[in-house]
Amino acid sequence: MSDLRPVAFYAPLKSPDHPSPSGDRTMARLLMKALAKAGYGPMLASELRTLDKAGDPAAQERLKRESQDIASRLIAHYRALPEQSRPGLWFTYHVYYKAPDWIGPRVADALGIPYVIAEGSRAAKRAGGRWALAHEGAEAALDRADSIFVMTAQDREALELAQAPGQILADLPPFLDVEEWRLDERLVDAPGGDGPRLLTVAMMRQGDKLASYRILAASLERVRHLPWVLDIVGDGDAREEVSRLFAPFGGRIQFHGQVENRTELRMIYECADLFVWPAVNEAYGMVLLEAQLFGCPVVAGSYGGVASVVKQHETGLLCQAGDSAAFAEAVSALLTNPDRRNQFGTAARDFVTRERDLDRAAFRLHTVLAPLLAAAGE
Repeated sequence: MSDLRPVAFYAPLKSPDHPSPSGDRTMARLLMKALAKAGYGPMLASELRTLDKAGDPAAQERLKRESQDIASRLIAHYRALPEQSRPGLWFTYHVYYKAPDWIGPRVADALGIPYVIAEGSRAAKRAGGRWALAHEGAEAALDRADSIFVMTAQDREALELAQAPGQILADLPPFLDVEEWRLDERLVDAPGGDGPRLLTVAMMRQGDKLASYRILAASLERVRHLPWVLDIVGDGDAREEVSRLFAPFGGRIQFHGQVENRTELRMIYECADLFVWPAVNEAYGMVLLEAQLFGCPVVAGSYGGVASVVKQHETGLLCQAGDSAAFAEAVSALLTNPDRRNQFGTAARDFVTRERDLDRAAFRLHTVLAPLLAAAGE
């Protein structure tokens, strides 16, 4: 596949080179790796972030103008390149009403190349109101896409209802690069004497993350009578509020701060017996896959696409979204049943290594992209 033209890659929600860690940044990086493994040399086309959390029409108008300027410059730049060095396809990761793509469709149209989206979400109820302009941009990009890779079952329903003629909807469930984690040997032995080790890995931000931490603290209060300790990995502007939430548990809580060193994070995962995260409004949760890779079963809230990364009653337990009592009940069920917990853990590791690895993602990408590129003249 060495004679293939490169693929232009763009992530309007968060660039793969963004300094702040998150699941979106992780998946953007993984998609670039999967594209490379599939034989398509991805090149980052732009780092412009079109995210508007507040619903500010003026900010959306500014971002649209900036996007159009970047598109014009890219078109001129690509046209000046030898044909074989120009992108043969544009690939955008994560388009929705708060983070539209105003660049990719225009460049794809100008160059006459396929336009593809991974993780596109439609939200008809946002057609009016504060995000109207961004919603319009997102919908236009989704309509223009030759193919949309669907990453969760939750997104598929709306995408099918508005599917453009000839548009391909292809499943691409969230995945990991298992080799990044070097599973050939265990780094640590599980510590003993403190009871089962619970783990959560999440940034400490206002909004949904803090809401999840609140549910987690309320749930653990209900299982205070059981033996357990909790490791928390994460940091952010809500750190003080999170610290106050868990202060009543004293020495049962260990804060690790933000951990970006993969070896250190792997050691923490390997020590965990149960991953716990209420997952308020999570798209799916990359950390849920990471925990399962290390044989750690999951208790999570059944928000968004979480059910696409945790197999209910096989690799973990999914609870009614936002219900701290149900969450506590699920945690208790696995804390008090180590055999079931171990069974889930074994299934969790098998699930990730056999179904959610980079090779399978690369194969899925190639299966869809190869015909598009062939039809475009590759």
